[in-house]
Amino acid sequence: MSRFPETLLGLLALVAISIGVNAESRKPAGYYGYGEPATAAQIAGWDIDVRPDGLGLPPGSGSVEDGEAIYDEQCAECHGTLGEAVGRYPALAGGEDSLQEDRPHKTVGSYWGHTSTLWDYIHRAMPFTRPESLSDDEVYAVTAYVLYLNDLVEDDFVLTRENLAAVELPNAGNFIAEQRPDVNNRRCMKKCRDPQAIEILSQAPLYVPEGGMKKATAVAAAAAAGQGVYQRSCALCHDKGLAGAPSVGDAGDWGQRLQQGLDVVYGHAINGFQGSEGVMPPKGGFAQLSDDEVRQAVDYMLEQSQ
Repeated sequence: MSRFPETLLGLLALVAISIGVNAESRKPAGYYGYGEPATAAQIAGWDIDVRPDGLGLPPGSGSVEDGEAIYDEQCAECHGTLGEAVGRYPALAGGEDSLQEDRPHKTVGSYWGHTSTLWDYIHRAMPFTRPESLSDDEVYAVTAYVLYLNDLVEDDFVLTRENLAAVELPNAGNFIAEQRPDVNNRRCMKKCRDPQAIEILSQAPLYVPEGGMKKATAVAAAAAAGQGVYQRSCALCHDKGLAGAPSVGDAGDWGQRLQQGLDVVYGHAINGFQGSEGVMPPKGGFAQLSDDEVRQAVDYMLEQSQ
């Protein structure tokens, strides 16, 4: 009987092995048996970061005038018509010279370090519900308008790739470089150290709030209780500012009331108050509330309005 079929099978097996060896030798160093190197187009899709010196910015331009129209349509709903913020969304303008205060007002003009950060964040994350939906020119325009809201450029300013790095934010010089050294561990694949032999030389101390854990727990419980009272009994008027009620989140409105002192604010909430712009019924009309519950609700509203 002829052995040709067996010989042919043997040759085919040798060819397959040879092809496999050659293919293996062509794989890049560090190849783990799966995946393919990223293409230039794939890398470009992720490589969208921008440096403070402008490296990474795409071609394009946008004016303050164009930015105002886009901002009003896409941004003002959350950030306010003039960058003052709506509710708990971030404010974009204001806060000059507030960083030394107990509660600094951090905005693009008062705190941010680089104009490139503003462009980059708008580009990759805004609008909130449709990130990366703005064209490059639209991002330049919105960036220019936010700079204008902070009195950093004139109303006829046009922002481009060429001049963005030249727009310096007021707080840029107050940032310092990281003082801690760069460290990294050597990767261990064999003959690794025994974990039992590793000695812990120091540990960060456990954080204990001022006044102790019991006080912190009591404060958290009171805050939760105040939120519940607010949602059940106060939100009807204070959520939207009905009947002259100060809206939750309106720091200016609550600040004016606090000028009289916290005890006065408590008293008006508990006993009722007739003002020039509206009426506060005793306990908001919910007589079943205790005085402490009303105080907790007031504390919650004040906390949410800072």
